[in-house]
Amino acid sequence: MSATVVVGTQWGDEGKGKFTDLFARDADMVVRYQGGHNAGHTLVVDDQSFKLQLVPSGILYPHIVPVIGNGVVVDPRVLISELDMLESRDIDTSKLRISGNAHLILPYHQELDKLTERRLGKNKVGTTKRGIGPAYADKAARVGLRVQDLLDPSIFREKLDVVLKEKNSMFAKVFNQLPLNADVIAAEYLEGCAPRLAPMIGDTVNLVHEFLEDGRNVLLEGAQATFLDLDHGTYPFVTSSNPIAGGACVGAGIGPRYIDRVVGIAKAYTTRVGAGPFPTELHDEIGDALIDIGHEYGTNTGRRRRTGWFDAVMLRHAVRLNSLSEVALTKLDVFDTFESIKVCTAYELEGETYTRLPYHQSVLHKVTPVYTEFPGWKCDISGVTSRADLPAEAEAYVAFLEQQIGVPIGPVGVGPGRDQWLDFRA
Repeated sequence: MSATVVVGTQWGDEGKGKFTDLFARDADMVVRYQGGHNAGHTLVVDDQSFKLQLVPSGILYPHIVPVIGNGVVVDPRVLISELDMLESRDIDTSKLRISGNAHLILPYHQELDKLTERRLGKNKVGTTKRGIGPAYADKAARVGLRVQDLLDPSIFREKLDVVLKEKNSMFAKVFNQLPLNADVIAAEYLEGCAPRLAPMIGDTVNLVHEFLEDGRNVLLEGAQATFLDLDHGTYPFVTSSNPIAGGACVGAGIGPRYIDRVVGIAKAYTTRVGAGPFPTELHDEIGDALIDIGHEYGTNTGRRRRTGWFDAVMLRHAVRLNSLSEVALTKLDVFDTFESIKVCTAYELEGETYTRLPYHQSVLHKVTPVYTEFPGWKCDISGVTSRADLPAEAEAYVAFLEQQIGVPIGPVGVGPGRDQWLDFRA
């Protein structure tokens, strides 16, 4: 029995999809354990680009059983659209299984997400307005509807009527908005979505355990990343679930003793979307170059990402929070034309040096990064397939990152393609 967790170590968009796809070659099942369609994973296979939101990355392998776990919040309309896209491109989706305990995103969640962000104005969190936070809030408040409710129309409608009465009252009194129609929502979900998804809905906890007990390999795939974690991220500029490795146990329904490998995905630089502290953020032509060369725009939203140098202080903390066994590094090739590259190794504020992440966010907002600078390699590494063939400057850069974060760096991405990577340990 063996389970591997793949987790983002920064603020998301590290390229988890590429390496989840790589690790899936040796897996029998891939389980998405949290988040919703606010996450976007891009996979490039044979020059074809696949943009996934809810479906686990392993869907592209015919031997994989892809699972949407109980910790995910699901908009069935988005899921069906994604399944249609995959099937139109000759990808078999019949093996997909969806936890009956996963919670549903409903139209009032998305409406509330948009209205709340608008009301917050300059203090907005910067959500994707997909209804993720409100759906998780209803889950915690015990008024959520679950995927299994799609299979029982009377229960679905009873629960919907109760919660929509409250939501419509809020829309009218707080936001001066017209009410949503329960008949329209029920018809869309029960008649439009339920028949298509019903064959895929089931008890995924038992399914995952059957695979583990049979000695098969299970890959647990997180969305978002460590510093967007609800408990451990840069709150309140976070997501509404727990992307860290510990969240995999809850979101998939397994105990920690099954997990024997935790792979952290890190970009060779740092990006984030939306508001929140960002000590190494660049507001100059270098930051613009990272955006242009790295194509740093959101997979789902198209939003321009904020960019900055690699932050080793953050990564050390991510190593601890996730008990990382190794790190996979992405987008090293983005630096191919750079004259020099910097790495943040510590922070400074009012005469104090921080080599560990400050717990108080007011400090994190004010710190100045301490950098170590490296020469660039000024050549194309997109075709490199072994450490021995890396330019000396590129090898030195990755070796320094490895020394700074305290765990081995294994796979290193040198391009977007499925096979554009090398093993730094080889």
